[in-house]
Amino acid sequence: MKELDSIIKEQLSLFGKNNDSVALESYDTIIDDSLSILVSFRELVPEIIDTGYLTHSVYYYPAKFIPHVVRYCIDKYTSENDWIIDPFAGSGTVALESYLCKRNSFLLDINPLLNHIIPIKVYDDHDKLRTDVLFKLIDCMKISNHEFSTHWSNINYWYPTEIFDVLKKYWGWIKQQDQDIYLSIIKAALIKVSKHFSYAEHKTPKLFKSKSKIKYIDNLLKINWKDKLNEMVLTLSLEILGNINQFIIITKDYDNKVIFYGGVDSSHYIFNNDLEFDALITSPPYLQAQEYIRTSKLDLYWLGYREEEIKKLSKLEIPYRKPDRIISTETLQKVKSSLDHTELTKLLDSYFCHTINALENSMNRLKENSRACIFIGNPKIDGIEVEIWRILDEYFSEKGYLFEGVYEDRIKNRQLFRSRNNKNPDGMKSEYLLVLRKSSK
Repeated sequence: MKELDSIIKEQLSLFGKNNDSVALESYDTIIDDSLSILVSFRELVPEIIDTGYLTHSVYYYPAKFIPHVVRYCIDKYTSENDWIIDPFAGSGTVALESYLCKRNSFLLDINPLLNHIIPIKVYDDHDKLRTDVLFKLIDCMKISNHEFSTHWSNINYWYPTEIFDVLKKYWGWIKQQDQDIYLSIIKAALIKVSKHFSYAEHKTPKLFKSKSKIKYIDNLLKINWKDKLNEMVLTLSLEILGNINQFIIITKDYDNKVIFYGGVDSSHYIFNNDLEFDALITSPPYLQAQEYIRTSKLDLYWLGYREEEIKKLSKLEIPYRKPDRIISTETLQKVKSSLDHTELTKLLDSYFCHTINALENSMNRLKENSRACIFIGNPKIDGIEVEIWRILDEYFSEKGYLFEGVYEDRIKNRQLFRSRNNKNPDGMKSEYLLVLRKSSK
């Protein structure tokens, strides 16, 4: 891992500072004057050459935390066997990177999909998996006549009848089996296939039906689509099995722990009284892109969640729930005073209330002098940039946390919905890693 100190000195030189004599205290002063240090975490952690390596891509998930940032924070601020908490665990990037670095992790997320991702993303058995077992199971699935109907009133909206009837039988077979790692692999593959062969766009991280996807499915129905579907299930299953086997080889002597709770509210989660953590590493949800439950809705219904359960969880997503307090900082007040629309002010109140509630609930469990590493972008709302990292810094500084730095990472790739009515059509240009230290009491 490349050292950041040399980059800091390079950046300081751009502002007329002497590289040979500058101290990091001078850097802190410059940050207070609104300057962030420009870095590339992909360059700082060159050993990670693919964001989807090993089991990072077993499930689709929107706005994934890039593993380079997580690995950097782990290496910089923790030691072997430390405990790391992530209250916005998402697809479990922190879990996998922590385990690979021989750290323990504790994960919370409102999306219950986490409970299905982690058991195969961080597989806790050291016996290599067999392809012949996988082949046999998939062959049994293809001839099964068990049917599973999702508990969703408008499921037919997303599928033509022919494809829906096949998927019902495949998922019906899965529900009849004893659940093990092989079934988890097939489920992960079938989740992707069930999205791919639906009217829902499968190349974008939101659930919506488009004219282009309807045309794609209509064309599929004119060819031997079932063979194509079966081939995709097999190919994805083998790919996931191969990635898990690579993970097993790398971690064969590891015995670190991953504790995870999906479908819970991080803001009000009640911790065991003895639990303390050595670091928080997380990426909170984006200000105007909070539809994580809606994005996963198709997946969750096939996995057996009921419509009322999904609706209940959706109402808890930030910022679609009412605030139970109003956060006030200097930067946040400036933004709110510049807005003309009351609804946007309400959105900000909700977002910062529940984001900070979740962060604070977990950060209260940090050990003294441990770090909170928070990776977030600065979106625009009504054309006004919202410096989320600065607002978080202002809030937590009042609570006794010490500012250690903020690092700007330019976004290389971001999938946008250019054909839709996007609130921020140009997207965010950068994301920021805010590092805070919990001071001694």
